[in-house]
Amino acid sequence: MTKNHQIVLDNRPKGEATAANFKLVETDIAPLQDGQVLVRHHYLSLDPYMRGRMNDSKSYAASQPLGEVMIGGTVGEVVESRHPDYAAGDQVVGMGGWQNYSVVTATQPGVLRKVDTTHVPLSAYLGAVGMPGVTAYYGLVHIIDPKPGQTVTVTAASGAVGSAYAALAKARGCRVVGIAGGPDKCRYAVEELGFDACLDYREYNQDTYALAKALKEACPDGIDGHFENVGGWIMDAVMLRANAFSRMAVCGMIAGYDGQPLSMANPALILINRMRVEGFIVSEHMQVWPAALKELGSLVASGKLRARESVAEGLSAAPEAFLGMLKGQNFGKQLVKLV
Repeated sequence: MTKNHQIVLDNRPKGEATAANFKLVETDIAPLQDGQVLVRHHYLSLDPYMRGRMNDSKSYAASQPLGEVMIGGTVGEVVESRHPDYAAGDQVVGMGGWQNYSVVTATQPGVLRKVDTTHVPLSAYLGAVGMPGVTAYYGLVHIIDPKPGQTVTVTAASGAVGSAYAALAKARGCRVVGIAGGPDKCRYAVEELGFDACLDYREYNQDTYALAKALKEACPDGIDGHFENVGGWIMDAVMLRANAFSRMAVCGMIAGYDGQPLSMANPALILINRMRVEGFIVSEHMQVWPAALKELGSLVASGKLRARESVAEGLSAAPEAFLGMLKGQNFGKQLVKLV
């Protein structure tokens, strides 16, 4: 019987999350039943939304149960199958969680999907050609809906969502301006991801008006569309430069994940600028995934989207890598390599 190692949520954070909230356990893998597939995970995805799930509070999804494997996207290889559509050796993407193996009941729709790694690396199906890429696609295409020549912005510009957003927006003829933390990330955004400009928010010491002034220089025609991952004072600065009838897609509020209040300095700008501000959860829009994945796969295969990855080694490294990502210590998509 194969042994499995898992990381479970042992207790809930009180304020900032710590490694002590997690626990590494060993379990046995039971024999497969009809319709089940055993997957060995090669990579585990770490994403900001997981921090919100750790809290026992009202949200768009149920809280992560205590004592159960932490939620998370995975890619890997089928090692055993009792389902006719899957065979040993198939490469797949799913939501296997923070563990080395998962037993998937493949008769349930949408829980497992085979992927082609001929032109797209397996790990990319957790980033640019996965949930983060589709998140960028939905926010840009279906909420912001930019026209050629318009200016769009995004926070966390060098991350998995931001990098896909830039490629998608440039393909639509937009001027794309990012906001990221640190000169290396901003340099990467401009030189490798194709951003027209990128501002290092750390230079402005949480001075909303100083950042807004810099945005005025980077966006001389104002901001027509914005993709928000962070919230707080940075979002306030963007709103000061937003044009009339601008659109904002709100995907994350990472500045408030540890329980800090997230005030909005100038909510009247929503009215004054007749802004459309819309929050969304990408898993609620599965109808767009096929078109999004097709375009994102083409961008990666053609080299127009060269998203960087930060890779931690081994399952036991997942908690510290996750906590580091929440503090912006990662560079690009944060992964854990398991094989």
